[in-house]
Amino acid sequence: MPVQLTPAVSERDHVQGPAKAAIEIVEFGDFQCPDCGIAYPVIKQIQKIYGDQIRFAFRNLPLTDIHTYAKIAALAAEAAGQQHKYWEMHDLIYEHQQELSNELLYSLADQLSLNAEQFENDLHNRALLERIKDDIQSAENSQVPGTPTFFVNGKLFDGGAEDLLQVLRESAE
Repeated sequence: MPVQLTPAVSERDHVQGPAKAAIEIVEFGDFQCPDCGIAYPVIKQIQKIYGDQIRFAFRNLPLTDIHTYAKIAALAAEAAGQQHKYWEMHDLIYEHQQELSNELLYSLADQLSLNAEQFENDLHNRALLERIKDDIQSAENSQVPGTPTFFVNGKLFDGGAEDLLQVLRESAE
């Protein structure tokens, strides 16, 4: 029996694309993971090619044992989300992944014109930390083996972002 995404995507998730999209992709990712960095432009390409056919959600799975800035980067994205700039921060972090540091995250917040005091406070917001813990629990419940891991229409996808793009291309033919 295929591994199911648990829980299903809901209003608590960060989502791009229409709720009625034919294809729902959920990524469990770590902002400092090199493979996630490689997957990022492929997901962008999928979104560009397939447009409203795709609904994309991102769940945090910071691998803090091996990535020093994974947790603070996830918190920075969540803090930006408190000011309605989650996806902008998500994208900027991946686009500057090689330079990831605390200083960079503050610089990106400034670049997005976030309220600096609110951003700083939100980096220490227990509710945002709980949200990340919920994503980690979802990864455990969904038997996620590592990052990036993708679920397509609620089922574990066996492959990376490039494989996903290939499957979508083949099914469109």
